[in-house]
Formats: sequence, C-alpha cells, structure tokens
Amino acid sequence: MLYSYLQEDRVKKQLYPVVLAVFLISVVVVLYHGNGLFLGDPEKLNNDDVKYIHTARVLLNEGTLVYNSGEAPSAFIMPGLPLLLSGFMAVFGQEQGGVTAFRVFQSVLQAASIVLIYLLSRYTFSHHKVAMLGVVIAALYIPDYFTSGSILTESSFRTLILMLLCAMITAVHTKKIRWYLAVGLLTAAAAYFKPQASLFPCMLLFIWLAHRYTLKEIVRFTLVVIGSYILLLIPWWIRNLVTFGEFILFTSSAGSPFLLGTMISYELPPAGFFTAYPQYDPKTVFEGSDAAAIQKGMDILKYGFTVQPLTYLYHYSIGRFEALYLVPFYLKDLFSIPKPFVQIMQQVIVYTGLVGIVWASVRKVGKSMLPLLLLLIYFTLIHLPFVAMSRYGYPTSIVFILFSGYAFMRLYGAITNKPGTNKEESAHAQGTRHHSGLQ
Repeated sequence: MLYSYLQEDRVKKQLYPVVLAVFLISVVVVLYHGNGLFLGDPEKLNNDDVKYIHTARVLLNEGTLVYNSGEAPSAFIMPGLPLLLSGFMAVFGQEQGGVTAFRVFQSVLQAASIVLIYLLSRYTFSHHKVAMLGVVIAALYIPDYFTSGSILTESSFRTLILMLLCAMITAVHTKKIRWYLAVGLLTAAAAYFKPQASLFPCMLLFIWLAHRYTLKEIVRFTLVVIGSYILLLIPWWIRNLVTFGEFILFTSSAGSPFLLGTMISYELPPAGFFTAYPQYDPKTVFEGSDAAAIQKGMDILKYGFTVQPLTYLYHYSIGRFEALYLVPFYLKDLFSIPKPFVQIMQQVIVYTGLVGIVWASVRKVGKSMLPLLLLLIYFTLIHLPFVAMSRYGYPTSIVFILFSGYAFMRLYGAITNKPGTNKEESAHAQGTRHHSGLQ
C-alpha cells in the first residue's frame, strides 16, 4: 500500500515535524489575521467569502441554500462549502466562533495535505529526499497559509483532489473494488465544491492502458467509479428537482464563467463587435449566467477570432496558463509579506517545475509521472473555455511544487557531482517493481 511509506523511521522523524509546523503556522495566521482576510464586507455581501458565510447561516436557520438570491433557493453554487461551514456554525456559533473553527479546520487540512504531498512525490520519483524537498517547498509556499484563513472552497477542494490522486494510484496498483469506490466518492465530494472535477477520473483510462489493464477490468472499474459517483450526487439532484422542478446537473451559472472568459484585459470586445451584433449593449454584454450568456460568449469568440485571431489565440493558450499559474493565489498580505515577493516565489516554482517535468521525462522516470501530469493537463484544459484566474489554478499548482523539488535535487546532484536520486530512481528506468509500498 502507498501509505506504508509512512511507517519508515526516517519519514516519521523528518515528515511529521514539518506537518506540525505547517499546522501551527496556519493556526497563527488564522488567529492573528482573523477577519482581516475577508475579501468582502459582511454587511454588503460583495464577495464570495462573505456570501458563503451568509449562505451557511441561512442554510442552518432556514434549511434553504441561497446565493445571490436573497432568501430564495438557489442553484448558483454547489453546496459543499456552505454545508461544511454550517456544521461548524451549528457547534461553535454563527458568528466569530463558527468561522474561526472552520479556519482552524482548514489549518488541519493544510497539515494533512503535507502528508499527501509527500506520498505523491515519493510515488512519482521513488526517492525520499526528493519527496522531502517537495514537502519543504510546499511548507514554505505562502499562498497555502492565505487559503487556511480564507472562507473559500480552495483548501477543501485541493485536499480532496490530493486524496483522490492517492486513491487512484492505490486503486490502479491493487485492483481492489473498495479503492475504485473511493475514487468515485472522492470525485463526487470534490464536485460538491467544484463540479469541474467530475471528469477527472476519465484520466484513469491513460493510466489503465499504461498498466495494461484488460478491457474487462476497465469496464468493471469504470462502472464502479460511475456508480459510486452517482450515489453521492443523488441528494443534490433530488433537491434541485424538488425545488426548481427541473434536473440541474451541477449549477445554473455555467454561462457566466464562459462569457467572462471571453474578456481580454477586462475590456469590451473588439471595435466593431456591437455594430456586427447590435442586439448587445456594451453596458450589459458581460452580464448573465444562462443559455443567453453562452450565446453571447459564442458570438464574441466568433467575431474575435475573425478580426483578431492571434490575440484570441494567445488569450486562450499562453494567456490562460499565465492567469492560472504565474499569478499567486494571494489576495491579502500575511505579516506584511508583499505580493511582489510571493509573485517571484510563484514564478520560480512554476518555471523550475516545468524544468523538472522535462528533466524527469528525459530521465524516463516512467509511468509513475502520469497521475501528476494528467492532473495538470486535465485542470488546465478544463479551464481553457472559461474565465481563468489564480484561484482556479491554485489546487493544481502542487504539481509544479513537486517537480520543482525534483529539479532542485537534480541540479544539486549535477553541481556537486553527487546525483543523489540515481540509486532510488533506477527502478523507474527499469520500469519494474518500484514503489515497494504498492507491492
């Protein structure tokens, strides 16, 4: 099993102190900054975090999920965060107590993520020192401490994604139904926070082919994953059907991210668009969240790719990558650490991570790279049609952190002429019987 790595003495001595340190630092951030990490005004409800708090209170008191809808039921968001937050409010109070308890819980998630990060790096590179270096970089990654104190979906979602990756890896190597059940359930749990996670298990097909699964095994385990995924989402579908009289798969706001994604540099469409499409008003063109918003977005893309093809091609390729990964998810300064400093840290991690990906590919690290690479590819591609920002790239940034650790270890080995990764990586090159924890 993957988790047998944690039984090693060196792991206990080196990893767990880092886990404890991350938890303590996260708690200090939570207690010191408190509501100073709010992005919006609790009285005006003008940002996602304060809206989530309002939603959780109404859900707890009235049993109604609302969001941007006054006191009326809404399907604008998935219910994961409001449900979780309302649970803490039920125990610790609906004011500061419940919110602080939730932030401390997110500190626990950050600490737990360090363990998952170690497991993923150890599996990928089959090397303890590389894994520990990745852990240290993750522990120093300042945006993580911002997410500990924010009232947003990112902390919970990233933890679920890391758990999902570990479950997928274990399922692939053990071929046990219970682990594929876990894959489906964790995917559904992640979808309760961000529905774009729903198709990620499709990436299993590439891993199955790499591990030479038979068609019978692929069909069998696919049905298990789909079945457990559906089982956990049924309550949400029933709620929407009863409340709105229609089937709503996830939310009713899909049009808005797509429409906003057509906006370049927060500006209106190219000159001439409103002449070609007089039915749209410059003042309201980027408003809406239904099918009409999708149609507006399609019209903007059609016109934009016609008159400014290179600009729009850049926007939907390199521009998307930059928006997702080169800008840190760091919206409030912690202990006066300025954003420009964190920006440099982010870019160093991303660029060295890219170097690590190339280096590991050249070194033929092997199919153990697939889970992390597929995670990066999937969540990058899934965001291409929609509005892209650092918040959406944050959960996937862990891939760059792990490959950055690999790159730095390789660089150290090259400089000192002591390539410390060679001994444990030899199994990767041979492609056989590596990852003792999975045998």
